[in-house]
Amino acid sequence: MSLDVDDDPATRSGELTLVLSLGAARRLADPAAAFAEARRWSRYVGVVANDAEAVERFVREHGVENDYALRNWDKWGTLGDVHAEADTPRHVFVGTSASDRRVATHVGFEYRPIREAAEKADWELSEPGPADDSGLLARLRRAVSDRFG
Repeated sequence: MSLDVDDDPATRSGELTLVLSLGAARRLADPAAAFAEARRWSRYVGVVANDAEAVERFVREHGVENDYALRNWDKWGTLGDVHAEADTPRHVFVGTSASDRRVATHVGFEYRPIREAAEKADWELSEPGPADDSGLLARLRRAVSDRFG
């Protein structure tokens, strides 16, 4: 895996690698603005999920740049690769669930719930809705919807 950054990471002043779960990113009222803000104080910023296609769709729909080149890999593997390759002293994973906390802790990231991260960064949150579910049922619904309109 490689970090996919448009500009030279050495020119970014941030000492932080910031990763949001797809569920956390979906909770942002204005994802593009939040990511632009985060880039001012982070060297790497991106979104990960167990469903790489859902991340690609989110990035495209919201105009968000994802510094992490995703492949069909789960959050555990992606976060492990990011931690190993990112040359920052801090690695923070923002999530929405106990599962996200376990992943972060296991691979060496600090964990922050989306509400806490949003409060500290002054990001507005939207209310969670059914589209925030990135689990198996949501993927099946999207696949059926995509196929049959």
